[in-house]
Amino acid sequence: MNNFNRGGMQNFTFSEVTSKVEARPLLRLVYLWMMFGLLTTAGVSWYVATNEAALMAVAGLILPIVIAEFVIIMVLSWAINRVPPMVAGLLFFVYSAMNGLTLGVIFYTYVAAGDAAAISYAFLTTAGLFGAMTVLGFTTNIDLTKYSSFFLMGLIGLVIASIVNIFLASSALYFIISVVGVLLFTALTAYDTQRILRMSALPEYSQYGAATTKLAIFGALQLYLDFINLFLFLLRLFGGGSRR
Repeated sequence: MNNFNRGGMQNFTFSEVTSKVEARPLLRLVYLWMMFGLLTTAGVSWYVATNEAALMAVAGLILPIVIAEFVIIMVLSWAINRVPPMVAGLLFFVYSAMNGLTLGVIFYTYVAAGDAAAISYAFLTTAGLFGAMTVLGFTTNIDLTKYSSFFLMGLIGLVIASIVNIFLASSALYFIISVVGVLLFTALTAYDTQRILRMSALPEYSQYGAATTKLAIFGALQLYLDFINLFLFLLRLFGGGSRR
């Protein structure tokens, strides 16, 4: 049975699992992997943004890097049940590093434009929102899974609007997309946190093992993507939309 769907994980009714937050193996691994991914991304992005040779090399390979990132996400989303934990972990590490490459180029443009403070403001705000939504996901009595279709429609609409605005280059639409992106990924953080919490209550994930490790890596990827996307949309707002 496939336990990984967009979200990759099964949806459960609120009465099927406990709402108490406990120190469960799955939860520990999810946040350890997420921290590992964010640290990897931060280290690689800092290196690229401060190394001219690396920056020029990455700038010329942006499209292949973005395509490779997309492929890795697809593999982890649809084939994680069929790959060993070591392979899943390696793919997550590679994705985190490649994301650091692209973020390094973005950071350089902000620093070069004298907007380095926007990076700090965006990160601090992201950390605060992510922390608040994590607590909400752990403690709320609201079943967030019933809103999954709205989140999916929001993601699709956001992608379509972003593509359309590549051609329109509308500052107003750019601002609206950024605001909607912040709201959407803030909500998705609570949603994904609640789903991971519920999965961690299932007996098959109560012990460390291959299945728990793979689900933890996939859960970490979901939260990692929520954090990074929230950060990027906030960065666009704090940066005043000057680098599109």
